[in-house]
Amino acid sequence: MIKDLLKGVNLYLIGMMGCGKTTVGQILAQHLGYRFADTDALIEKIAGKSISEIFAQEGEEAFRELESQVLAEVSTYKNLSVATGGGIVLRRFNWSYLQHGIVVWLDVPVEQLSDRLRNDTSRPLLANTDPKAKLQTLLEQRKPLYAQADIRVTVTADETPEQVAARVIKEINKILKPEIRAVNCQI
Repeated sequence: MIKDLLKGVNLYLIGMMGCGKTTVGQILAQHLGYRFADTDALIEKIAGKSISEIFAQEGEEAFRELESQVLAEVSTYKNLSVATGGGIVLRRFNWSYLQHGIVVWLDVPVEQLSDRLRNDTSRPLLANTDPKAKLQTLLEQRKPLYAQADIRVTVTADETPEQVAARVIKEINKILKPEIRAVNCQI
């Protein structure tokens, strides 16, 4: 069983805003008997204001600092499926926390992201005249960082979150084969 192979190791979902990290993360938590955490929701709870308000009042750098603090705290727990903010990969230091778990990149094409986020006014980085172009720029900037994930799942437009979660589980199984772990333990 995959839960036994994981031995409590956290799953960290990374990817662009709108890629489905929260929804897929909740499904994975339920399937694995894990708890679910969303770093953006935790930031809002701790700060007592929305991410948009944090960006407007304190700036992106203050938000990124809070994001790192929340990730540091979350990473001390086990048995978590964690949806991270899309920009969490921007700080090299955050990788020191992410790499204590299995990092899963939900890779969604810009067209699909743009469709999903078309009416979402809660994303401060998309508050400009051309959100699709901004998404493309952000993806180009972050893609080399996302590519450092342990697992990459390219999501298609016709897949349900449940199907994406099933593919994530399948990919996790591939990297957690018992015979591979046994060999690695001997090294």
